Amino acid sequence: MTYSEQVAQALIDLRAFGYTPDQPITFKSGILSPVYIDNRILPFHPFQWRTVIMAFAQLIAHEQLAYDALAGIATAGIPHSSALAFHLQQPSLFIRKEAKGHGTQKRVEGGDVQGKHVLLVEDLVTMGGSSLDGVAVLREEGATVTDCLAIVTYGFEETAQRFADANVRLHVLLTFDELARYAVQARYLPEGAVETIEAWRQNPHQWGR
Repeated sequence: MTYSEQVAQALIDLRAFGYTPDQPITFKSGILSPVYIDNRILPFHPFQWRTVIMAFAQLIAHEQLAYDALAGIATAGIPHSSALAFHLQQPSLFIRKEAKGHGTQKRVEGGDVQGKHVLLVEDLVTMGGSSLDGVAVLREEGATVTDCLAIVTYGFEETAQRFADANVRLHVLLTFDELARYAVQARYLPEGAVETIEAWRQNPHQWGR
């Protein structure tokens, strides 16, 4: 199996991929969705989590990505960036969503990124807002950021354009299309689900309204 197939199987085995069109999920962006992907449960299941971390390592090697340190966005990206950095024996950082109201009031925690090439690690990319905010914070601190890793993305054209505009390449272990195809093959999705999901992806801002 390819690492994409292994990650898809891991998510389906854990029921991290859900289809609930009658009870849509509301994303942070306000989009209503008939599906959800809950990668936050992965650290509770070390066998499947190891599959994901090893897949990240393979992706980095395959794409020959250059970096001096890895960084995760608080909070969902931190476990994956930390575990991956530990596996690769590389420096690890994390980025707060907002500065603390006390102490050093930093948003980048873990070390000085001035002059460092930082590889960002995310669990899931929807519209890309939190990821690109993290990129901006790192760049303000003097880091170079050219690439972002994610387990999966929903594949919206708007998201791809945002990353292109920010000059950041997004690398995913698994596209949403691959996950959906695998779910169909595994008879995980009910009849008609693919059509519903595709209608949502074509017009995510209006679906369900």
